[in-house]
Amino acid sequence: MNIRFTPLLALSALALSLSACGHMSQRDENTAAGAVIGGVAGSILTGGSAVGTVGGAVVGGVIGDKVDPKKR
Repeated sequence: MNIRFTPLLALSALALSLSACGHMSQRDENTAAGAVIGGVAGSILTGGSAVGTVGGAVVGGVIGDKVDPKKR
């Protein structure tokens, strides 16, 4: 792949992914954030294992879904 093409592709993917989140509810945003954080944590804890990454994303997504910032 061309070196100059890669940043353009990454920037386009980022812009597309951010535009997809405009209509999400707070619960959906919490679920997505939990999945991303859990996936990163699972990847780090298992040394980059695909199973650890997916497992962390699933657990993080479930936790993010259950979090309600309005309850205190």
